[in-house]
Amino acid sequence: MTSEKQQTLLTLSILSLAAILSFATRLFSVLRFESVIHEFDPYFNYRTTKYLAEEGFYSFHNWFDDRAWYPLGRIIGGTIYPGLMVTSGAIYHFLQLVNITVDIRNVCVFLAPLFSSFTTIVTYLLTKELRNSGSGLVAAAMVAIVPGYISRSVAGSYDNEGIAIFCMLLTYYMWIKAVKTGTILWSTLAALAYFYMIHSFVDYVRSKVSADDFNVLFTALVYTVTTVSVVFGSILTLSGKISPWTGRFYSLLDPSYAKNHIPIIASVSEHQPTSWSSFYFDLQILVFLFPAGLYFCFSKLSDANIFLVLYGVTSIYFAGVMVRLMLVLAPVMCILSGIAVSHLLHKYMDTRSILEKKSKRGVDSTNYVMKNEVATIFVGIITFLLISYTFHCTWVTSEAYSSPSIVLSARSHDGGRIIFDDFREAYYWLRMNTPEDAKVMSWWDYGYQITAMANRTILVDNNTWNNTHISRVGQAMASSEEKAYEIMKELDVNYVLVIFGGLTGYSSDDINKFLWMVRIGGSTERGAHIKEWDYYSPNGEFRVDKEGAPALLNCLMYKMCYYRFGQVYTEGGKPPGYDRVRSAEIGNKDFELDVLEEAYTTEHWLVRIYKVKDLPNRGV
Repeated sequence: MTSEKQQTLLTLSILSLAAILSFATRLFSVLRFESVIHEFDPYFNYRTTKYLAEEGFYSFHNWFDDRAWYPLGRIIGGTIYPGLMVTSGAIYHFLQLVNITVDIRNVCVFLAPLFSSFTTIVTYLLTKELRNSGSGLVAAAMVAIVPGYISRSVAGSYDNEGIAIFCMLLTYYMWIKAVKTGTILWSTLAALAYFYMIHSFVDYVRSKVSADDFNVLFTALVYTVTTVSVVFGSILTLSGKISPWTGRFYSLLDPSYAKNHIPIIASVSEHQPTSWSSFYFDLQILVFLFPAGLYFCFSKLSDANIFLVLYGVTSIYFAGVMVRLMLVLAPVMCILSGIAVSHLLHKYMDTRSILEKKSKRGVDSTNYVMKNEVATIFVGIITFLLISYTFHCTWVTSEAYSSPSIVLSARSHDGGRIIFDDFREAYYWLRMNTPEDAKVMSWWDYGYQITAMANRTILVDNNTWNNTHISRVGQAMASSEEKAYEIMKELDVNYVLVIFGGLTGYSSDDINKFLWMVRIGGSTERGAHIKEWDYYSPNGEFRVDKEGAPALLNCLMYKMCYYRFGQVYTEGGKPPGYDRVRSAEIGNKDFELDVLEEAYTTEHWLVRIYKVKDLPNRGV
């Protein structure tokens, strides 16, 4: 076997192992729990994918969902990006065609790990085009296990990001190939994927005119197109003919925009700025190797390297503005770090090899004092850092990113594991014990899960397209029972669902989200009477004990969460009604509900469901 074939075989073996590792390291959640969809948005994606697989694309494209945003409803086909659903549907039908029986849910669960393997391969191809094969292999191995990418691609994380990173890197790869080769094939593929036809048009014009004429023509064209676009865009935006930029877009340019103007966007944890610790947690040694990779790209500038530098710098900024964009930063971090590691290892290992050859030939190497030792130490340090990166990524994946939010777990005092399956328990109860046309009011976080698992109509969900409707729900939660009852009757609410963690210590409950309900509820004209400061204590604190604000202790949300809780002992040595999340004894214990009745409370009190009373003779 020739050395070239040996190198090819070694490359294929390393790349295959990296792709397998990329798939396998994302299966912790399946091994620990079961094959289950994670988080909130993935449940909507799963529900729509199931509809597409069962009803076909035509029905899917024209689907009007009357289970969401009651009484408004939602047109599904025209308000989503169907790429994820179509991909899953195509895989599902292909497996059925070859007589492999698999449920559509399992296709959805394992789609992200599958495409992460494809991402590993395309990262190698892209880095190889930008630098060399060695850099590509290092980058592929890094992107296979980098936590910043794994956080959005574990088994069960069925969201657009699961395939988006693969599609993005594939587009970049085809564009780089088109730039370097100039062939019609790569140019066509790049044009279809990323509107490369514009670049083809410019290259065509360049070949037909002189350099000076082209520069004049190109400059005039750029100024003309820019001026016309800005003028017409401004006129159409001001006249209302086209929609203005979204709040998420403005938040990327001005991180304080959402906080000051659109609380519904600021309330989403994914839209918060990224902390410095998160960069190290999700990228580890890549944070330090990234500048070295940029330096090596600057030292040998080309069209491809300039693109890579721009991609890296802009990704750093946007990842700092919004934590969810860490996903976009992770691949370029791996590519630039792969270039840095490969270059440094190649340089220092070559140094050792040259010195050893000179030593064997008896050549005086006094001019190379300690160079061999320094090179050996440096290679050892790089090896140690790569091993620590592997252990860090595995630990983060296992402990931080492999726990489905639908099923919770904790450790008991004796070290045993406790499973909290209250969410599915509550949704199953809703499905089996409420009328099919029942309307359920909850905060928007749980809308997708309720429609997908309980198959019941909800008022608001995670799409958050109608701030006024969400504000109305926030007003009900922040108001007294009497005022809330008027809103619930206005919206035909039959049941109300809240999440409460005071018994188990679950901190992502509705009491901790309550201030966002107040802010969003008071952000519209009908909720102008709801003021955030009314829910703080005289000292300016948000408290649930006796020092808490009267508006808080008597609002609907407080009463639904703490109903009957005042008689419950949660910890030894603590009084009844002790909230383990807020670390306080609740201030309002002995109360009864007037307009609601408790319908169901799950085993660990995580989910509480109330039925709205019918009071025809109310006030008599």
